[in-house]
Order: sequence, then structure tokens, then C-alpha cells
Amino acid sequence: MKSEEHGTNTSPAEPLGKAVEITDKHLAVTLQDGRTIITPLEWYPRLFQASPADRAVWEWDGEGEGIHWPRVDEDLSVVGMLRRIPSIEYERQARRAAA
Repeated sequence: MKSEEHGTNTSPAEPLGKAVEITDKHLAVTLQDGRTIITPLEWYPRLFQASPADRAVWEWDGEGEGIHWPRVDEDLSVVGMLRRIPSIEYERQARRAAA
């Protein structure tokens, strides 16, 4: 959204990641604004099942909008994590377990 008076962008900036930490149970992403997002690692079955060595190889997408794990073929968006959206694979597994 633009401010009509000043012509400046007034929409909030996209959250950008600055650091990643992975344990056996959680994925934590520290944002450039100082907040930290912590989500259950089980929400991302490919990461959950990957070896610690494969989880350790990751790279930022863009300026920190997302994270890519090339050895695991996993891509996560910072916005998706902030909104607490699990992966599609996790949701499929949860639906099968509930059926």
C-alpha cells in the first residue's frame, strides 16, 4: 500500500531470516528484526527424517525469504513458518492418521 501524501511504501516489510538452528525436535529461525520462530521439526518430514549432516547443508532463498536444503530437496518460506503452516507432506500424514 502506498501513502498518498508522501508516495512511500507503508506496508510492513517481509520478515527475513538471519540464522537457522535445527535440533532433533525443532527448527528455529532468527529473523533480522530479532524475533525467533520455533516450529516442530516433525512438521517437515523430509527434514525430520534427514541425517544431521544433511540438515546442516542449507542456504537462504533470496535475501532470507526462505530456506533451501539441497540434500533433502526441502524449501520453506519464513512467512509460512511465521504463520505456523506445516508442510504438505505433514498435513497428508495427519489426514491419513485421522482416517
